Amino acid sequence: MGKPTGFMDYARRELAQRAPSERINDWQEIKTSSLPHREELRCQASRCMDCGVPFCHSGIMLNRMVSGCPLHNLMPEFNDLLYRGMDAFAYARLAKTNNFPEFTSHVCPAPCEGACNAGLASAPVTIKNIEQYIIENAFEQGLVQPGKPARRSGKRVAVVGSGPAGLACADQLNRAGHLVTVYERADRPGGLLMYGVPNMKLDKKLIARRVQLLQEAGITFALNAEVGVKLASSTLLEEYDAVVLCTGATVPRDLPVKGRELAGIYFAKEYLHGVTKSLLDSNFADGLAVDAKDKDVVIIGGGDTGNDCMATVIRQGCRSVRQLEINPCLPHCRAEDNPWPQFPRVFKTDYGQEEAICKFKEDAREFCVTTKEFIGETGHVTGLRLCQNQWQQVNGRRVPVDIAGTERVVPAQLVLLAMGFTGSEQRLLDEFGVAKAANGSIAADDKNYLTSVPGVFAAGDARRGQSLVVWAIAEGRGAAAAVDKYLAAQGE
Repeated sequence: MGKPTGFMDYARRELAQRAPSERINDWQEIKTSSLPHREELRCQASRCMDCGVPFCHSGIMLNRMVSGCPLHNLMPEFNDLLYRGMDAFAYARLAKTNNFPEFTSHVCPAPCEGACNAGLASAPVTIKNIEQYIIENAFEQGLVQPGKPARRSGKRVAVVGSGPAGLACADQLNRAGHLVTVYERADRPGGLLMYGVPNMKLDKKLIARRVQLLQEAGITFALNAEVGVKLASSTLLEEYDAVVLCTGATVPRDLPVKGRELAGIYFAKEYLHGVTKSLLDSNFADGLAVDAKDKDVVIIGGGDTGNDCMATVIRQGCRSVRQLEINPCLPHCRAEDNPWPQFPRVFKTDYGQEEAICKFKEDAREFCVTTKEFIGETGHVTGLRLCQNQWQQVNGRRVPVDIAGTERVVPAQLVLLAMGFTGSEQRLLDEFGVAKAANGSIAADDKNYLTSVPGVFAAGDARRGQSLVVWAIAEGRGAAAAVDKYLAAQGE
């Protein structure tokens, strides 16, 4: 490495985000540009130690969580190149394994940093910040070009779904010379990245910029083209040599308690979709987004989606917001059963929660809370009946047990369910006749991504279940390699 003592010479410093008091007044990117911080980022890159056996790019599952990067990004190499001022080479190294660093540097929870060896001695390298700089600098310098193939194979592939898995799969297959058409049921490409992640977390201009490059490379996008509604699966199977299902795990987990039928209760997925679409279509002039203005909002679910909902309702001008989590609060440092290099299951305060603290002067999160009932008047939700719980072992399983005497009612005119997803939509499975896995996703082989239907493959959350964007990109790349091998075996 260029500076073996870098991790001792420099403290970890992350790029600053815009102040919460400023950013809650608009829908623009919360992150500051990395480009003005070139020299600081070179110092941060020098913190990548000469560790001998790096775990940052391992991408292995430990204790049911990923450790290191599933894309196997070559962090030590591009860190060293950046430190030496060889920015173009750093981009070349990053682009070898990651199709879309501009996406992962914004929305990935960075399992690479959790597995960084420097984290054992001091603090991990700021890999996400460095990745953001490398890709944005590459765009600024004109280094990012359409991936046009040298020749065409004549084979045609349909990719269903334009989320990170679908885009990565299409990119790789196009580079291999195949003619690729991406079918997307929404009016804009990007899938989860477009409508499932708020604009302030991932500016949609970044998606449009990448999609334009993919189109220039020869990929065709068919929008408002829902398979099974606008066109039949039989059409794709007849017209294409292979079909790849990258439709995500889009069935949200419900909360079937008394009062669930009341108006004003939404899945986070549909809420965020509507807000982002209204923002992009008309800057909210169409009035089609669910509005939290002057409402007491309750978000059920403590993950990233719940945090995104919190940031969104604050920008809409909610009167109050609380985020309920059925599980206990995580520890502030690694527990004994969560050692390095496992993904660190530790307490963190994300951007939406920071904004809630800024606006309401207190943390909006509540832990070990069970929702017992939705309360309403004239058919609309007005509150929730809650109960504190305590996790106990019951019949060999760890379950939440209500604590007597802790029931209470909180006001809510808007409730958002952000409790994750349970798998793929059954209608799509029926449309193609593919087998279903135990976790509700599409059953497909781990090595060749092939479903139970010949010529039909699956990748991303549609295959592995709800997961990370970085996993989706890795799956898309893996499926593309499997499809390319399959098509080669078919002959000319």
